[in-house]
Order: sequence, then C-alpha cells, then structure tokens
Amino acid sequence: MTVKHNGAKKLVQESFYSSFDQLNGVHPWMEAVQDGFVGYRVRQLNAGKIAYFNFILAKEMGLIPADHPETMTDELEDKLIEAFSIQIINEYDELSNRRIDPATIRPHKHMATRYLQLQHANKQGKTSGDGRGIWNGTVYHRGTTWDVSSRGTGVTCLSPGSVQANRPLKTGGTEFGYGCGLAEIDELFGASILAEVMHLQGIRTERVLCIVDLGKGYGIGVRAAQNLIRPAHLFLYLKQERQQVLKAATDYFIDRQVSNKAWDIKARGNAKYDEMLKCVCKSFAEFTAQLDTDYIFAWLDWDGDNVLADAGIIDYGSVRQFGIRHDKYRYDDVERFSTNLNEQKAKARLIVQVFAQLVDYLQTGNKKPLRAFANHPIIESFNQQFDQNRANRILYRMGFNQAQRENIFAKKGLFEKFDKEFSFFERAKISGTTEKVADGVNHPALFNVRNILREYPTHLAKNPLSFEKRNMPPGEFFKLIVSSFAKTRDARLSEKHRRHIESFQEVYRDLVTTAAGKNKPEQILKGICDRADILNSDKRITGNALIEMVDAIITEKKRGLSMTQIQRIIDRLVFENSGVPESPVSRFYKDKEKTAAVKMDLYAKLLSLVEENKESI
Repeated sequence: MTVKHNGAKKLVQESFYSSFDQLNGVHPWMEAVQDGFVGYRVRQLNAGKIAYFNFILAKEMGLIPADHPETMTDELEDKLIEAFSIQIINEYDELSNRRIDPATIRPHKHMATRYLQLQHANKQGKTSGDGRGIWNGTVYHRGTTWDVSSRGTGVTCLSPGSVQANRPLKTGGTEFGYGCGLAEIDELFGASILAEVMHLQGIRTERVLCIVDLGKGYGIGVRAAQNLIRPAHLFLYLKQERQQVLKAATDYFIDRQVSNKAWDIKARGNAKYDEMLKCVCKSFAEFTAQLDTDYIFAWLDWDGDNVLADAGIIDYGSVRQFGIRHDKYRYDDVERFSTNLNEQKAKARLIVQVFAQLVDYLQTGNKKPLRAFANHPIIESFNQQFDQNRANRILYRMGFNQAQRENIFAKKGLFEKFDKEFSFFERAKISGTTEKVADGVNHPALFNVRNILREYPTHLAKNPLSFEKRNMPPGEFFKLIVSSFAKTRDARLSEKHRRHIESFQEVYRDLVTTAAGKNKPEQILKGICDRADILNSDKRITGNALIEMVDAIITEKKRGLSMTQIQRIIDRLVFENSGVPESPVSRFYKDKEKTAAVKMDLYAKLLSLVEENKESI
C-alpha cells in the first residue's frame, strides 16, 4: 500500500515507518544489569496529537527516509502516536485492579532505570531513578546505536513523591512533590528548542525527538542520544559496594561508547578501566569548559544525576543559557539551591574523582574513601585539560580559527596576558549584593563582553590608522560593553576602567598580529569579524527569553494555533542558530533551507522577546 505525503509529490511505502517498531521496550541494559531497573507493563493511550517532531534527528537515526519531506503525514503521525503515546501500569494501577483493555497492553515491559539522586534521603540510589519516565528501547542505524526514552509516561516507585509517600501513587496526583508522573507541555517545548540549539553549538546533549500533546497542558517528551546513561547509573553500585553489578554496568557503558566509535579503547581486563577514566576526564574537561565560556548553567553535582556519563546535557528543567556571565545565579529547587556557573568546574572535577574511585574499586575490590583520590593524577589532568579547553574556547569565540589559535598558544604567556584583562570585565558585578529572581537568586554581571568580542574586530578592520594605533575611544568602548543591569554609579567610566580598556585593546591587537603568522594582521580581520559576529550574536536565546517565548506559543495554541505552525516556528527558531563555525552537524542541517512560512506576527513577537532578554539569565 502506498500513501501520499501532504503536499508532496513523492509516494512512500508504509514500511518506511517500520523502523519505529524497534522501540518496543526491549533494551540491552535490562540484560546487562538485571536489577538496574524496575519493569513496568505499558498500555497504549491511543490519544494525543504530535506537537513537534525532529525530522532531522529522525533522519540521522534512520527512523524516516533521508529524503522524507519535513511535513507531518497522517501515516507518520499515526505511527508516532502508536510508538510514543503510552503510559505505564504502575503499582497503584495494579493494586487497585484498574480496568485496562488487554488489547492496549504492550507485549514487553519497559524499564524505569535506577540511579543515584541527591534529592532522595537514601544516598545509595536504593530508592531513586526515573520517576516519571521509561525507556522505549534502542535504534540501530549505520553502525550507531541510539537510546530512546520518554518522560511524562506515569509516576514510578522511584519518584521522590512515591518515596516520600511510602506508598504507590496514582499517575496525575499532586499530593506529593515530584509525584505526578506527567510532563507539562511548556517544559517539553522549551527543551525541544534549547536542546537543539545546544547541539548546533557543538555541545553534547540529549535531543528531543518528539512531543505528544495529550491535552490539558500535559504531554510526553521523547528524548534520544547515542548514550543516555548517566554517571549516576554507575555510582549507585559504587555506593552500595556491589562490585560485580558495577562491573556489568561499567562494561555496558564502555562497550556502547566503543561500538559507537565515540571512544577508542583497545585495552582488555582491568586496563580498560584506566583508559575509560582518561576518556571520562577528557570529556568532562572539554564539556565543562564549554559551559563556562558559553555561560551555560547545567546543574552539575557529585551524584552525576543531571549529566550524561559521556559528558553532555540531560534534563533541561533547570538548564539555562545566560546572555552574559551571571556566575552568581543559583536555581531554587524548593529544598535546596543549585550550584552556580563558577562551581561547575569543581563539581565536574568531583565527578571525575568519583570515577577514579570507581575504577580503583573495580580493580582492587576494596572501596576506599573518596578523599583518598583527591590527589589522583587524573585530577591534575582534568585541571590542565579544563584550562586548555577554556583558553581554546575563548579564542574560538573571539573568531580565531584553529590555525590562528595554535599561533597564539605558541607564543608563551600571550593568552594569559589577555585573559587577565578579559576576566576583569567578564567577571565584574554590579554594585550591591545577591538579589532574588523569579526562580532563584543572582548578582548580575556588570559588563557584556560578547558585545566587544563582536564589535571590536570590525572597529579594527574599518580604522584607517596603522594597526598598532587603532584604538577605540575609552568612552565608546565602555558604552558598548556596560550591561543593562548597571546602576547609575556603575555606569561611570573610571580611571581604573580606562587603564583596563587600554590594556585590553593593546593585548587584543597582539593576539591578532600573532594569529596572522607570516601575514599582515589586516589580512585575517575579515574572517575574524565574520566568525565573531556569529559566535557572539545578540540573538541569543537566554533562559528568560525561552520561558517567555514558550508562554507566547502556548497562549497562541490555546487560541487555535495549529500543530503545524508550532512545528514550523520551533524549526525556524532552531535553524536561526545553525551555521556555527567548527560545529559538526549532520548533512541534513547543511542541506536544509529555511522552513515554510510561519505566523509572522507571532514569530516577530518571539524575536522581540529574544532581544528584550538578550542579557538576562
């Protein structure tokens, strides 16, 4: 049987959507770590509408043909509803003998995985894990295995609410915090946008494959990544001192990384764990340096809960992209405050330290105290790699290409000299102290260095004077860099500011001259300008902007905005963030043209929200 795509000439076979049949709940973790999950029967809801589908990700995963139009067909929507509009039959349902049509029950149980979580009273992971999610299974395509899981599929016994209640909870109940088991549609829209933006910026992350809108403000969000295992999936067995189960879980993690060609580990036996530790260290040093320089807040802590084990973002509930360096911002999670941007390096280093403890335990069978690994060689390696990655990322964001960065690093002490002046401006705060914001606390940044990184190379390129004399007047420099958070007394140009402005410009020109190598500095300015303009764009979707944008979309949705328009708007917002230099993306993004027409009055409003919040948290 053939079906015709809406508005498309090409006929496709229904079997093109059969790849989704791989997502039947069966997952290799269930065999590898047999008590690493709670198994749940699952029923098909046969309800909802597809509010968003990541066509590009689906093509990368081989779920739809490479030439499939980016248009939702009735047949594709039916397949997505069949695959992802599901809910667990939890302990409450079983005990209350809830009447469920047997025809809707899936043949295989789905797993809610166990992992360590600080918010649980039990710090060994005996009660914690996927509180409102299950794993759909894996997809294998062209040598790569992808994990797929869903959230909003019902409350499990691993949710904080269930543990607090000390009894099974009914899905949808609100008596206990984190005990509802459902996902709000606004958080799912927010994650779909921000996760794809992170991906386009070259940051490892989960990505949203699909959103099922169930109505009444709730939905199911389907996430995918080449490895959705968190450090916390391993750490609970370390805390429980269960060496054989830990070995099985760690071997599973290593095997997936190697089979996906993410890591090159050739050693066998205990030696492979040493190689894994080096890979983990390298990944976390690079990842944390990216977060630091790009002003991305992702709540890291030693339990390894809110991060992927290969160092990537997972769970976008508290993730924010700041417009400027708001490194005093802390998220208020009711019972505790989060770490801040400055503390993410130390927390990532602590995760690496726990991995060192884990490796030693696997190799010796003796679990030593975590403090015994404070001076492990891998810790110094992490510090060095973080510093190297941070320096490289700063120069990258300034617009220097790889060869130019190498020229700069070859001149000893030059970057460090620039970093001193750069950090003076980047880390300065407005007068006063920490103040309350909508979802936490913050002490705002005084300067927006992204402005000067974007505009200063253009100033150098246009200035007719000899290169060493192309100074921007201090007043103009200061006006360009001072943030919208500055109070009256902060916005005064002082002599101290003048000295640092002069030093900043002098060493910046040294960087350009050194980066040019045998060429004249003027010859490389065009390239620096082009790259710096993209990498420091003021069209940056901050956390506050994203919240307001999603609210605007939801409001229009209630007024009748179609799912097709929501899809187009999200696609358009994401596409505006493509084309980032040196960021590897699939050919499907490179071949993509701007999406079909969107509701322009709404889209213009969304862009205005980006502009209004461009310096916010």
